[in-house]
Amino acid sequence: MLSHARIWSAIDRLAERNDMSASALARRAGLDPTTFNKSKRSSPDGRPRWPSTESISKILAATGTEIGAFLGLAEGRESRRPLRLVPLLGLAQAGAGGFFDDGGFPAGQGWDEIAFPASSGDNIFALEVSGDSMLPLYRDGDTIIVQRDSQTRRGDRVVVKTNDGEVMAKILHKKTAKSVELASLNPAHKSRTIPVRDIEWMGRIIWASQ
Repeated sequence: MLSHARIWSAIDRLAERNDMSASALARRAGLDPTTFNKSKRSSPDGRPRWPSTESISKILAATGTEIGAFLGLAEGRESRRPLRLVPLLGLAQAGAGGFFDDGGFPAGQGWDEIAFPASSGDNIFALEVSGDSMLPLYRDGDTIIVQRDSQTRRGDRVVVKTNDGEVMAKILHKKTAKSVELASLNPAHKSRTIPVRDIEWMGRIIWASQ
């Protein structure tokens, strides 16, 4: 049975699993940093306050966590998936020619690697964020995990590489047979509409770590 204490515990465990505090998790999801503070978990008269379904939905999306896995955290049965090593590239490498094979996967040997929970999907690799174009969600030095063969839908955070070598992280706003509309993570950067013919590949961001 789910309880007030178990739901809040699941939020704390989700933050810990992603190497973040509860405040950092809230920021990553685009929420007020105080959303999950201890003081917000009960009212002044002692009655329990529950997190909103919207806030839970946002932290699940920000961490690439399925609702079943979150409920597992709440019920104390967190899945311990084995780890796999995935190649780690910098954004400059991702944009340069010759670093990906015909299938869009990092080619060659000698990549840095990081451990990531094993997944049934293929074509998974990591990118190290550089610069401020992905603020406030992703900061310089953060690592994001990208899955090339994952289905994408409106609202997903994605990484797109164009045919001319530009690599960007955006929010998928709309996708048609002719073009892809991308909203910027950072309000200082403009949104983009890119013809499908100009896109080399697009992958969904399934995990991020500070």
